[in-house]
Formats: sequence, C-alpha cells, structure tokens
Amino acid sequence: MKTLKFKTNIKCDGCIAKVTPHLNAVQGIDHWKVDLTSPDKVLEVETENVKAEEVSEALGKAGYKGETI
Repeated sequence: MKTLKFKTNIKCDGCIAKVTPHLNAVQGIDHWKVDLTSPDKVLEVETENVKAEEVSEALGKAGYKGETI
C-alpha cells in the first residue's frame, strides 16, 4: 500500500462532497481523506496501483486542482 499526497484547492465540506463521486469512481483507491485544517488542504490517497495523474485528473473533473507533494 502506498500513500499519495496532493496540495489541493479544496476548502470546505461542500468541496469534499463535490469531489467524492469523482475520487470514488477511480478504480484502485482504497481510502482517501482531505485535511481541511492544513494550510495546503492535503489530500491523502491510499492505493496499490493508482497513479498520481489519475487522481489529479479526477480532481480536475470535479473542478479542483491537485499538485503532488
């Protein structure tokens, strides 16, 4: 299991609700969470085989940005 981390522009629970269906649709993501208390609003994704580009693409479809950190 590996953890991918992204700096995002997700700001609130409403934003999380908007990205949820997009991230949940990515096959291979076991678990994900966003730390809204972090200044960088860090998204952590636990996966075996999903690439960072796939997560960034899913965020983009929801209207958000994710930069790998």
